[in-house]
Amino acid sequence: MTLILASKSPRRKEILENLGVKFQIITCETDEHTDEKDGRKYVEEIAYRKGNAVRTLLESNGKFTNDKIILSCDTVVVSADGEIMGKPRDHADAKRMILAFSGKPHFVISGIALITKGKTVVTSESTTVFFDTVEENDVEKYLDTDEAYDKAGAYAIQGYASLWINGIEGDYFNVVGLPVKKLSDTLKKEFNFKLA
Repeated sequence: MTLILASKSPRRKEILENLGVKFQIITCETDEHTDEKDGRKYVEEIAYRKGNAVRTLLESNGKFTNDKIILSCDTVVVSADGEIMGKPRDHADAKRMILAFSGKPHFVISGIALITKGKTVVTSESTTVFFDTVEENDVEKYLDTDEAYDKAGAYAIQGYASLWINGIEGDYFNVVGLPVKKLSDTLKKEFNFKLA
């Protein structure tokens, strides 16, 4: 079977490449607005929309065959008080997000949708991340790097913000943007497909 990654994320691409997985990348513009307030339902809905858009595109070209599996994803960060945080709009929004995590746990939730001609499975994974107390001037220094702006929650666990993270509970790769263990288990159980 051929795996199609319906994502432009360089991090998801790199994770799959590091596993030695063969895949193609096909993406479509998708409406990512939803009023959903539950983090898991939010990412599952958006992940499904992204995958379904690619399915529609392939079907319109007659290229959605029985040997293709579409993998689409969405990741958000949910603060301790339940606010869903996607990518920051600007400097002030990114600063607000980082300060909201200071000294408190928060949750990184990724939704994955797996779509074949005969079956669709949508699931999600949550990882708890613990930040130390972060000083405001350190946040300003971080935001000068421009690292924050294309990432849910305004940070990457493998980047500058790793200086503030004192622990996680759950899948590290989920925080990067692709819950590898959940993906592997779901592919094996639901589609009899092994990632590697």
